[in-house]
Amino acid sequence: MKSISQAIFALSILCLVSWCFGEEEFDVSPMEKTEQEALYSAIQGFAGNWWNGSDLYPDPCGWTPIQGVSCDLFDGLWYVTALNIGPVHDNSLGCARNVKFRPQLFELKHLRTLSFFNCFVSSGRYPITIPSKNWEKLAGSLESLEFRSNPGLIGKIPTTFGLLNKLQSLVLLDNGLTGELPTNFGSLINLKRLMLAGNRFTGQIPNSFGGLSELLIFDLSRNSLSVSLPLTIGSLHALLKLDLSNNLLEGNLPAEFSNLKNLTLLDLRNNKFSGGLTLSLQEMYSLEELVLSNNPIGGNLISLKWKNLQRLVILDLSNMGLTGEIPESISGIEEVEIFGSQ
Repeated sequence: MKSISQAIFALSILCLVSWCFGEEEFDVSPMEKTEQEALYSAIQGFAGNWWNGSDLYPDPCGWTPIQGVSCDLFDGLWYVTALNIGPVHDNSLGCARNVKFRPQLFELKHLRTLSFFNCFVSSGRYPITIPSKNWEKLAGSLESLEFRSNPGLIGKIPTTFGLLNKLQSLVLLDNGLTGELPTNFGSLINLKRLMLAGNRFTGQIPNSFGGLSELLIFDLSRNSLSVSLPLTIGSLHALLKLDLSNNLLEGNLPAEFSNLKNLTLLDLRNNKFSGGLTLSLQEMYSLEELVLSNNPIGGNLISLKWKNLQRLVILDLSNMGLTGEIPESISGIEEVEIFGSQ
């Protein structure tokens, strides 16, 4: 029995040695050289030239990967599929004061996710704009593009974003971007999430946005968008959440709202809508949150069949100049604010 135990022990040691040494080269796939050079140069543009990846073994996709960089195998070689820049975690890739979008960023041909969080922070001393060129090089792979909490990111949205036809998520949240919304965004037919809140966008919402038939989340809140809503907004049949609050939008609430049968949240607070409560609201059967406060909409509360909105949990109609008694069908809603301070 003792000899059998010794044999098993010896075999275990041999297996461990084999795993540690004999299999090392088998487990670690190489990274394509030009891919690694492009990645290092792109990172240096944001983190600074001091960064050289010297502590990575054997490469950024090996046993000591970079926080914020993800890779996948293509034909036996590692390629970058995700690049996240900014202080998301303690060991994430940080940003230098004077950052730069280097052209090598657009040579990462398998890149699916690209995000920048709290990276461009100074709008006074170190402002930066999004480059307008080379985005078409990522059109065959990029599915998610995000710029979050970058007050130093200024200028207009590049119209070349409209060439990213595989894009499913475009998030430009809480930056310093200005100008009008590109009309060619309507060609991004695979978009499921479009969040452009917390910038300084002006002008109107393009009619072409009605072509985003796969869109689930649409957030343009906290900008300076004006004019009336495009009637094509009723073509967004898949939409679940629509937030256009805190803008300068005006005109009547469109009858085309009735086409948004899947919508669970509609937030239009703090705009300049008028013309009364549209009957289309009572046909939005999936609504759980309806917020129309601080608009001079006016009209009578009893003009709508509130009982149709059986899923409604939050209703805010304060400061709208409404008249009439509160219908009994509203009394069962958990959070209700009707008149508020006038």
